[in-house]
Amino acid sequence: MDGLTLFGLVAVAAMLIFYALEKRSHWFILAFAGSCILASIYGFLQGAWPFGLVEAVWSAVAIRRWWGEKR
Repeated sequence: MDGLTLFGLVAVAAMLIFYALEKRSHWFILAFAGSCILASIYGFLQGAWPFGLVEAVWSAVAIRRWWGEKR
């Protein structure tokens, strides 16, 4: 397993964990958004730009949800 694959695995695993914990705190929503950004970076670095683009949009959706939840 090379470094890029390991980076992608960690990013997607973090997404899964933080998504499962979102109901506990609005901070987990923000952590989910951050892990989506990492997954987006992975997608672009790997050459799968559609995956990178979708993850970037998903991170924006999560940040918007976080902003609404923290109020």
